[in-house]
Amino acid sequence: MVDAQTRSQRRILPGLTGKNLVRELLAGVTLLAIAIPLNIGYAQIAGLPATAGLYALVLPAILYALTVSSRQLVASPDAAAAALVASSVGGLAVSQGNYIALTLAQALIGGVLFLACAFLKLGFLANFLSKPILVGFVGGLALDILVSQVAKMLGVKIDSGGEFLDKVAGLVTGLQKLNGWSVLIAAGALVVLLAGRMVARAVPWALVVLVVGTVIVVVTDAPSAGVSVLGKVQAGPPTLTWPVIDWGQWLAVIPSAIALTLVTMGEGLLVSRSYGERRHYPTRANRDLFAFGLGNLGAGVTGGFFVGSSTSRTAAMDQAGSRTQLPTLVIAVGTLALLIFGTALLEDIPSPAIGAIVAVAVVPVLGIPDFIRLWRLDKFEFAIAAACFLGAVFIGPIAGIVIAFVLAVVNVTRRAANPPIDTLAADGDPADSLLDEAEPDSVTVPGVVVIRLAAPLFFANSTMFEQAVKRAVTTTGAVHVVLDMEAVTDVDVTGAEAWESVQEFLTERGADLALSRVRPGIRDRLAQLEITSGLTYFGTNRAAIAALRTDTPEHA
Repeated sequence: MVDAQTRSQRRILPGLTGKNLVRELLAGVTLLAIAIPLNIGYAQIAGLPATAGLYALVLPAILYALTVSSRQLVASPDAAAAALVASSVGGLAVSQGNYIALTLAQALIGGVLFLACAFLKLGFLANFLSKPILVGFVGGLALDILVSQVAKMLGVKIDSGGEFLDKVAGLVTGLQKLNGWSVLIAAGALVVLLAGRMVARAVPWALVVLVVGTVIVVVTDAPSAGVSVLGKVQAGPPTLTWPVIDWGQWLAVIPSAIALTLVTMGEGLLVSRSYGERRHYPTRANRDLFAFGLGNLGAGVTGGFFVGSSTSRTAAMDQAGSRTQLPTLVIAVGTLALLIFGTALLEDIPSPAIGAIVAVAVVPVLGIPDFIRLWRLDKFEFAIAAACFLGAVFIGPIAGIVIAFVLAVVNVTRRAANPPIDTLAADGDPADSLLDEAEPDSVTVPGVVVIRLAAPLFFANSTMFEQAVKRAVTTTGAVHVVLDMEAVTDVDVTGAEAWESVQEFLTERGADLALSRVRPGIRDRLAQLEITSGLTYFGTNRAAIAALRTDTPEHA
């Protein structure tokens, strides 16, 4: 019989019942009020018209909501994705039309990559982007965005698609030309957003800021005083489209599409899993990747741009009590209605207000508390985060993601290359670490030394293993070496060569090698590597000690 949990998973919107329908609809209205101003701002960050951000809330949202396993993870263009799009596509485009086509191609390639990862079950790749790497990389992108939004709030014109240092220089030199009206609107918006959050978090203050800011612009004719406004927004629903670019440009956007895909995998799957565990419902990483794939394909053929995960909106929905994807469908319907009937309402939205909304949303993404915590807990992890942060800011996001993966490999290899290698006492507790500079001065029992390697034996730690075993035998004079294999889950070819070197060394000294607590499958692996000659196997360390110790009468 199919259990209740399985039946729930098979529903189109798992978790939705008659009891929570009204709550989910209200949460959808809240999400709509949050998403529209942010997506307009993120579209501007990406160098795209406002409609690109709104189109990404229609078909992509529907496809995602109907296929994702997570009941709460919100998918949408976010600040990091917008910054990546702007920095990666800006140097490739030859015109605005070509720029838009490249962003569509980027989303389409990202969609194909997500689908490939889903079908090949590559969700585990997200684990390579550790928390420090994500904190540093996304924080660096956030700082880059923040500079552009500060300029927008001050009414200073800078090249939003330029390099970070150029933006900072443009902001500093432009301070003498800041616009007073822009500063007043931005300051008022910040006060409302920050104070309002403290007074009533449930109120969509971003929407309030847009409405009040628009009224001020219309009443005071602020544009004549130099205040920038959103401008005319194309009316009508999204239509099917296709990027018309040459093959060279398709290939040129692949690296940035890979970077966007990896960041979304690393952050999105982590958030999906954490909320699933917190709210006690199952999630499936590869199904979530499939949903992101469909969402990005939908964005690519309807004029949107790359769809990632939104941690802040997911948290807002959780606080609103939402436990289904119905709010995502609500914003799709609401955005479609706005595009058809209400785009004229968007024309006079002041840019300083949009800058304030995006800035408030981006500041938490800087990850300052996370950097402080990393510094306190692990200086090396902090250094990794700092390197990714600086790489994303000064070298660029694509180079930053490469740095992130190199550091991930270095971090994994560093840990794997120095696993605990201990001699064990007769009771099974570690006696000496063979990685310490001090010489091990004790055997497990007379004539026998039991050594435990707490890791797979492979190229990164094979030399360490070989040196540790030889050192233990040389300093203790043991004639029987027992390797506790419980923690050894694999042996590669390089590890096998180190193993053979150890066996030759023991044979020359008249000693022998035995194995205890060998995991299922490892004995076959050792035979495949042709390193089982002369080995004796024991089920436990105690059995090995009892059979091999040299201070009993039968060994006397």
